[in-house]
Amino acid sequence: MSPRCSTCAMGQLCLPVGMSQQDLAKMDTLVQERVRVHKGETLYRMGEPLTAVYAIRFGTLKTHVTMEDGRTQITGFHLPGEVVGLDGLGEMQHASDATALEDTEVCVVRFDDLQSLSGTLPSLQQQFLRLMSKEISQDQIMLITLGSMRAEERLAAFLVNMSERLSMRGYSSSEFVLRMSREEIGSYLGLKLETVSRLFSRFAEAGLIQIRQRHVKLVDMEGIRQVYSRNC
Repeated sequence: MSPRCSTCAMGQLCLPVGMSQQDLAKMDTLVQERVRVHKGETLYRMGEPLTAVYAIRFGTLKTHVTMEDGRTQITGFHLPGEVVGLDGLGEMQHASDATALEDTEVCVVRFDDLQSLSGTLPSLQQQFLRLMSKEISQDQIMLITLGSMRAEERLAAFLVNMSERLSMRGYSSSEFVLRMSREEIGSYLGLKLETVSRLFSRFAEAGLIQIRQRHVKLVDMEGIRQVYSRNC
């Protein structure tokens, strides 16, 4: 059975946000394919031609780039309802690798089909611009995080961000499993692995969180917010 945007559980977070039922019916013609990406597998690689963008139906992806010296920099963690591949639209080639942090399924939105449907569906153009604007805003927030925040503020901001995004998807805002490793969190936040581990321990000792391997419980959400809000 073909995937349908009009009945998808992620419909309020993805491309169809705010569309009329009539427009949603047209959207159902846009997504005709789903792809499964197993944990550790790559959905697309940096430099490959951009032929589609991908809406995450379930699972988690990380986007990352490899530096000239071989180091890897993680540029984002992406949850259900989010669209990946938008960063490659400028050059029409992917600007990063996208790798699954757990078994993941994505809806394939072919770019040629997207362009054709956008011409007859103004609401789709608006939603697409909204997604691109959100991508730019997230990049700006990340620059601020890396450029002006101390290490403990970066981790606190990361935990609050994950909490809010998971809550929007109907999951618990205070208790969740981090699909990414501490090393990956460090890469994303510009911190060393030892620093991330030390900060998690410090947060736990302060009564802000409880942590067991990758399972995190945010015990004092207001306290966590205060850690990073000093610099906001």
